[in-house]
Amino acid sequence: MNHQALSSFIWAVADLLRGDYKQSEYGKVILPFTILRRLDCVLEATKPAVLAELKAKEAAGLNPEPFLLRKAGNIGIYNTSPLDLPKLLGDQDHIRENLYAYIQGFSAAARDIFERFDFFTQVERLAKGGLLYLVTEKFANIDLHPEAVDNASMGLVFEELIRKFAEISNETAGEHFTPREVIRLMVNLLFIEDDEVLSPGKAVVRTIYDPTAGTGGMLSIAAEHLHAHNPQARLTMYGQELNDESYAICKADMLVKGQAVENIVAGNTLSDDGHALAKFDYMLSNPPFGVEWKKVEKAVRDEHEKKGFDGRFGPGLPRVSDGSMLFLLHLVSKMRPAVDGGSRFGIVLNGSPLFTGGAGSGESEIRRYVLENDLVEAIIGLPSDMFYNTGIATYVWILSNKKQADRKGFVQLIDASSFWQKMRKSLGSKRKEMSEEHIATITRLFGDFTEAEFITVLDADGQAQGEPVLVTGTDNPPAAPAGGRLKRVPISRLFRNEDFGYTTITVERPLRDEQGQVVLGLKGKLKGKPQADSSLRDTENVPLGEDIRAYFEREVLPHAPDAWIDEEKSKVGYEIPFNRHFYVFEPPRSLHAIDEELKAVSSRIVAMLGELTE
Repeated sequence: MNHQALSSFIWAVADLLRGDYKQSEYGKVILPFTILRRLDCVLEATKPAVLAELKAKEAAGLNPEPFLLRKAGNIGIYNTSPLDLPKLLGDQDHIRENLYAYIQGFSAAARDIFERFDFFTQVERLAKGGLLYLVTEKFANIDLHPEAVDNASMGLVFEELIRKFAEISNETAGEHFTPREVIRLMVNLLFIEDDEVLSPGKAVVRTIYDPTAGTGGMLSIAAEHLHAHNPQARLTMYGQELNDESYAICKADMLVKGQAVENIVAGNTLSDDGHALAKFDYMLSNPPFGVEWKKVEKAVRDEHEKKGFDGRFGPGLPRVSDGSMLFLLHLVSKMRPAVDGGSRFGIVLNGSPLFTGGAGSGESEIRRYVLENDLVEAIIGLPSDMFYNTGIATYVWILSNKKQADRKGFVQLIDASSFWQKMRKSLGSKRKEMSEEHIATITRLFGDFTEAEFITVLDADGQAQGEPVLVTGTDNPPAAPAGGRLKRVPISRLFRNEDFGYTTITVERPLRDEQGQVVLGLKGKLKGKPQADSSLRDTENVPLGEDIRAYFEREVLPHAPDAWIDEEKSKVGYEIPFNRHFYVFEPPRSLHAIDEELKAVSSRIVAMLGELTE
């Protein structure tokens, strides 16, 4: 059974809840019961050994807990109750009490999952409505054993259920998880240069961290990718998640995978860093877009002002209306020093962090910090309509403090907005998806670190001849047909860090009296100097690589000979005008072609009017 069929089967349980529960409340029952049944199935094989060990150690007067974990294998949890969901069905009259006893038999880490769901409140409500036995029966008959549903499929089931619950309750599904193909792309880009960890047979250990872990999808796919290339390698996972339900699902997933569940922390990453002293080899994040951080503003500002660069937010703070760049800084603070192996991370952001805020603003200062410290490896523009909750353009930033020699001082921009295929069925705002071929092409472009473009052969009338061809700097472009031409669309471009920097200069002009005479200052440092006319004040952005005085004399003085630069107001800024670098000029149609089209339209209108009057 695939994950979509399985999630549909589980969704059918909602039919039992209609009337007693609002649609927006279905998840409070179905999600924890799904996790309970999954743990029920996972622990089935080790249950006899755990119960036997419990009996033996209690008879010997010993604390059984340390021994029970070993008997449970590498799962990291156990259950000391002789019950499971199928056995609960044997005593319908006492199912409520027996279900409590069964859940209390789990080890502490698993019990915390159900506490996060406030599961006992739902048990009471189901029992009061006469639904508890019926719902338990439904789930007891679902086969969620690992042999039938592997961990990857189980993760997809959770995500599909959350998406459905988010849709019917008008919540934001994208806050909980990221499309799998986007994660696969990010994971490919993270690991592409780590030859040691990808080499089969090498028993290496790496750490990976997600500060916005959601249901754990990013961490899980990273582990699957690494295991596929090198089964001997181990990826130790860390994460933090604010939403209790997502945290509970992520924790359950980590338990089943044998990960240390204490590495998954609940809470707000920005105000209460759950891994305050930790550094990581790899990191991934899809923080919420356009979400204000007013609730944690005091804690964030205190850290910025009191700790400065010894804290996470030293470079600057973005506007309160969008906190996504705070997560960027948070990840930078978690990078392992380059002398200790360094780090690489990927983060999904919308377009605002590329250009929002002028010189001196928090956003500009953050861009300035990561670019001047040569941390940005690449930025990949994704297709629109890729995410479940938004159709806006999104970008994957790849940052590293262990750049290879040829990448040092450079940033690679990749326009992958055309790398998509239409989905057979839309999921919320998600109408497009990337194929494995698309992901492989983007990964190759990143790995080759070269400029590339799509070339389409056009005939004399501007009609495309065949599919576009991807051409890198080392390839020979196709030849245009007789009378035709080539249309070149850049896909990958390389820039130096300073290409994105500029100095904003303030241009002043003198204040003049009614007779047109320049007004001079009377005291202080302005005494005897022309006073500035604030109504004539202007600013100019001068590229970092250009001499400011030469620019001023060439661009300003010919138009305003009395102007001067207020040096005290000059500020350095950075922006990454992604779309401008991939803009391709489309020449307008000829006047003759437009005229012919207008004549054709006019003729159709006249014909239609004639039909109406007949």
